[in-house]
Amino acid sequence: MAAKRRGWQAQVKGLLKAELKRRNFSHSDLVAKLAAAGVKDNERNILLKTTHGTFTAISFVHCIEPIGCKTIHLEDE
Repeated sequence: MAAKRRGWQAQVKGLLKAELKRRNFSHSDLVAKLAAAGVKDNERNILLKTTHGTFTAISFVHCIEPIGCKTIHLEDE
């Protein structure tokens, strides 16, 4: 189960990192977008979450919604 969890964490962090890169957003840009949406977080926490893939579902949605991400593809087509 631990290996499966690490795989999911890797997938989550990869999804967010890809969406940030696709939109040319830095971690500080994301923090600013989150603040504008009423979500208080700091750059260090965001960096740790994206490094380790330790997001709750709510945190993940908080991060992708303000950067304009409307669709997530779980696998490459």
